[in-house]
Amino acid sequence: MAHRELPASPDEFYRALVDNAAEGMLTIDGESRIVYANPAIEGILGYTPEELVGSSKMKIIPERLRPVHAAALEAYVETGERHVDWDGIELPALHKEGHEVPVLISLREHEFDGEQYFTGILRDISERREREAELRAQRDRLDQFAEILAHDIRNPLSVATGYTEIASEQYDSEELDRVGEALDRIEKLVDDVLALSKEGEEIGDTERVDLDAAVREAWRSVESGRSTLEIEGELGTVEADRSRLDELLGNLFRNSVEHGSASSRAAPDDSVEHGTTDDGCAITVGPLTDGFYVADDGPGIPESTREEIFEYGYTTREAGTGYGLSIVRRIVDAHDWTVTAVESATGGARFEITGIDSLER
Repeated sequence: MAHRELPASPDEFYRALVDNAAEGMLTIDGESRIVYANPAIEGILGYTPEELVGSSKMKIIPERLRPVHAAALEAYVETGERHVDWDGIELPALHKEGHEVPVLISLREHEFDGEQYFTGILRDISERREREAELRAQRDRLDQFAEILAHDIRNPLSVATGYTEIASEQYDSEELDRVGEALDRIEKLVDDVLALSKEGEEIGDTERVDLDAAVREAWRSVESGRSTLEIEGELGTVEADRSRLDELLGNLFRNSVEHGSASSRAAPDDSVEHGTTDDGCAITVGPLTDGFYVADDGPGIPESTREEIFEYGYTTREAGTGYGLSIVRRIVDAHDWTVTAVESATGGARFEITGIDSLER
């Protein structure tokens, strides 16, 4: 394939590229005067390039932010220290018609003829902001729906549970036992629906959390049966949303208790129901270089499904909801950590939470 040579004047060629760019471009000098604007800027701010060139950059800065912008440029020219992200910062710009436009700006500094210049590439992010607002509104509606649904289900559920317990005291019936199990499952589903309605939210206020104490508190909230918990080594402290960390640990413990009993380990087929906890399992929590792990001595997780288990609805138990580990993944992601399922030293399941930059020991 033949290569075409650039036009005789490379300057004209590159100027044409800039003039036809989809993003807006503005160049200012060290005194904040606009010395260049490309045609795309009109589609973003309403000004033609001719209306901007020669004027101060303050023309496109909302009045309330002008002192901040002036001080920031002056400080940089004097010290060379950057106080914002030059690779992309979201700021409001002032449109010719007087309204503000949210823009994403990336900045570059360059020199020409001994003079210092700054070029900003502007992208209108109004549509993205609108989509984000719509998603927040949808999330709020989902939260409200989940709360109402949970409340309306729990009232008749508590009545049914109460009468079932009374009937069970008077009659020794396998059918009543099954009703009780079904009601327990409904209650767990309600809890999981509420948890899932919040799983996409950003984490709340964070604090320094003692992992050892958090592990012990989360364990107390789990119906562990004969399962045991052991903490090996020093876990340290992390910066985390305490309530969501408790939720993460509780779901990992419940997963081990439900899937890691000795009867489950001994069952070569489906003759023994998964999730019985009469004989329990041994759960261990220990430190990693940049995190911690939760391991059990249960039957383990086949390597082929170690990613699949974090998907919504995945479960190997007839009575399982399949939400617990998906909630774990979401909480981990919200903290910018990583969760990985591997094999424990005893052949069981081991979940490693890593990438915790705030970990201190």
